[in-house]
Amino acid sequence: MKSRPPSSPEGSATHAAGAARIEPLAGDWSTLHFDDEPRRDPASDRARRQRWTRIALAVAALAVLSALIVWRQPLSEWLWPDTRLQSLREQAARALAEGRLTSPDGRGARELYEAALALDPDRSDARTGLTRTGEAALQQARQAIDGGHFEFARGRLELARDLATPRDRVETLAQRLREREATHAGLDRMVAAAASAREQGRLDGAPDTALPLYQRVLELQPQRNDALEGRDDTLAELLQQARQALENGELVRGAQGVQRAQQADPGHADLPDSLTVLERHIERRRREADQALRRQRLELALAAYRDLLAVRADDGAARNGLVAIADAHAARAERLAADFDFAQAEAELAQAREIAVTAPSIAVARQHLDRARESHKRFDQEAPGKQRQSLQRLLAQAAAAEQRGDLLTPPGDSAYDKLRAAQAIAPQNPAVRAAVARLLPTAKRCFERELSGNRLGRAGECLDARRTLEGSSAPLREAALRLALRWIAVGDERLGAGEVQAARAALQAARSLDASAPGLHELTERVKTARAAGE
Repeated sequence: MKSRPPSSPEGSATHAAGAARIEPLAGDWSTLHFDDEPRRDPASDRARRQRWTRIALAVAALAVLSALIVWRQPLSEWLWPDTRLQSLREQAARALAEGRLTSPDGRGARELYEAALALDPDRSDARTGLTRTGEAALQQARQAIDGGHFEFARGRLELARDLATPRDRVETLAQRLREREATHAGLDRMVAAAASAREQGRLDGAPDTALPLYQRVLELQPQRNDALEGRDDTLAELLQQARQALENGELVRGAQGVQRAQQADPGHADLPDSLTVLERHIERRRREADQALRRQRLELALAAYRDLLAVRADDGAARNGLVAIADAHAARAERLAADFDFAQAEAELAQAREIAVTAPSIAVARQHLDRARESHKRFDQEAPGKQRQSLQRLLAQAAAAEQRGDLLTPPGDSAYDKLRAAQAIAPQNPAVRAAVARLLPTAKRCFERELSGNRLGRAGECLDARRTLEGSSAPLREAALRLALRWIAVGDERLGAGEVQAARAALQAARSLDASAPGLHELTERVKTARAAGE
């Protein structure tokens, strides 16, 4: 073994000094940093990342679990389509076994089986389930009848019918139900009570009167002879009373009796004759109403037309009669307004509105009334001397227009307009009355001249002048009827030529003159038919 030569002290020192220079330098480089942040431990970072990963996985797992809990049934139905059907069938079978045949909340056997059938119409087990439900309904109905629960039994029989249970079996049980109800209700006592009520003259109008009692018995036992005979006799007496009421002029009471009998037994032997009598008295009442209207006996006409509408609410002629009565009250309001009797004019307008609020004449009369109020107000504000001057000026202008032949035209400057203004100022003034008396024959001649020339529009204007100057009178109503008949003839002619609109205008003109004119109702029906055919 070769021995190492001994080191010199200088060499040793030099080596030690070299070591002192190199080792600290290596150590300094290993701890050198270029920024202020401490350096992270890699093991610590890895542990932190693993912890957050586990938390995220736990949250995701919880979310998936929650979704499965919430949507477990829809998902199962999507993944396994038969699951929903199977559930419905099981629920339906359970409801059927428990006797829950039907339920408004959809949990009855019927509803559940129908839901299953809707999902899969080809599945026969749901149809079989419905058939079994119908059978169970019959069984429950039978038990309810035996127990005296008749309302429940009727409901179960209705369910069996809905589920197409054989008709003969359902009707057999329904007949049994009626018999049990009859026994329970004491039909013998009910028939006796009905007979007693008929002997006392209490035929109808209350639950314990004869007709309602007989009707109730026949609902339970339709073929019961004593009830059928009793009802037939009761109806015969009711019809006799109704005919007597008609003969006494009680149209509404008589009509109600006939209609009640017709409702109870449309095939009653006395009904055809009673209906004929009723029609005859309806037409008589219509003639009475029309005649009262022509004579301006408005209260009688109103009562008669209202009777007709109480018997037949769709009576168009009676409704037209009410409009004509409203027109008459509106005309009275205009005349009263011309005399400055505003209180009575308002009363007449109120009656017109109560009778036929939509009558066009009401609005016209309201305008005249308002103008009369304004004229009266202005006249009151004038000095007496100026009032006389205004009145004299109007009378002079009326006379001048009459001399020129301007009876109705031009508007505002005609003799009629000037004289009407004078009437509004002083209707009782002798000079005004004299002017009216002088102009009235001219208005009458105007009407006859225009009517003869078949100038019906102008004839209507002359008639309006007569109405203002003459007031309501029999000759005026006769003139209005003549003009209405002429318009009806024009309407017939235009309708024959296929001019439906012209015929309708003629009809409206005739109705405004006399709503009860002969032939007006027939023309109205023909115009309606023609309009319907053209639409």
